[in-house]
Amino acid sequence: MAELLRTKARKPQYCSLGPVAFLLIMLFLVFFGAGILSPRMPMLGTRQEGAGEAAEKPISLPVVTLPRYSVFKGHLPIRMVYPQPKVLTPSRKDVLVLTPWLAPIVWEGTFNIDILNEQFRVQNVTIGLTVFAIKKYVVFLKLFLETAEEHFMVGHKVNYYVFTDRPADVPRVPLRGGRRLLVLQVPGAARWQDVSMRRMETISRFCAQRFLHEVDFLVCADVDLRFRDHVGVEILSARFATLHPGFYRAARRAFTYERRPRSRAHIPRDQGDFYYVGAFFGGSVAEVQRLTSACHRAMTADRANGIEAVWHDESHLNRYLLDHKPTKVLSPEYLWDEQLLGWPAVMEKLRCVAVPKDHREIRHR
Repeated sequence: MAELLRTKARKPQYCSLGPVAFLLIMLFLVFFGAGILSPRMPMLGTRQEGAGEAAEKPISLPVVTLPRYSVFKGHLPIRMVYPQPKVLTPSRKDVLVLTPWLAPIVWEGTFNIDILNEQFRVQNVTIGLTVFAIKKYVVFLKLFLETAEEHFMVGHKVNYYVFTDRPADVPRVPLRGGRRLLVLQVPGAARWQDVSMRRMETISRFCAQRFLHEVDFLVCADVDLRFRDHVGVEILSARFATLHPGFYRAARRAFTYERRPRSRAHIPRDQGDFYYVGAFFGGSVAEVQRLTSACHRAMTADRANGIEAVWHDESHLNRYLLDHKPTKVLSPEYLWDEQLLGWPAVMEKLRCVAVPKDHREIRHR
């Protein structure tokens, strides 16, 4: 009986541990089982790549920086609706639209100006347009500026930089908002060739003094032109040049490169991509500074060697662009002479055209 009582006395103590142990087991399964059964965890018997490293250092997620838009300047992103580009449908079938070094060649039909305008609008860019109105060439300035106001970089900020030896003769032309006319006095020259060649030195110098601080892109144009149709941000690139209207169909052997090996502008007859016109080129300010500085140094070296390139600064421009390919090439739409060349069907638009003139009368007065 005593043994039975002792057994009965111990039994409640033994049985009372059951619920406690059961509770502990359930808690163990809840906390540890949840991790094992979680779908985010790898299956048993597998190892995710980098799992060891993840246990030793915190996980870092990639950071994506989105474009900044200024509410105060009106640069809010907008929703654009435009036709989808089709991979198997070329924009133009009648012309080359891409160079062998993958620079686009800009023709009508190869770009959507609405998309491009928005891309440059949110960057809040300012474009500089340089033009030289030396001696009698100042007579072309009024038409140049008036047509530029109508067609050049409409909707964007523009600084017109007019280099002239006759600041009093610069016409007053009404300008759109966000556009400025700055007259920069420079000396004249006895020969028109010297005026042309000094342009490289002057642009290079003003890039360092002003342009790098005032504009994002530079367009360098001759004054005896007029804008006839849209010329906008589709031309902008780090370094752009324009196909010469007289040579865009020609073989390289027919190009009027400088062929004398003594000149720094020399290009052999078996070399050359295109022939670029010196009347319309540009790019970022830094790139234009490099281009004009290099051309000026080459012309200075030629002068020291008693030689002058056949087409002066244009010859040196072509030499430079052979070695430093343009990042964008403009079709002859951007500089055409309708009086000499008519209007061929391949030119769907004539955007910038030469003004008819008597070269002998203008250059020698």
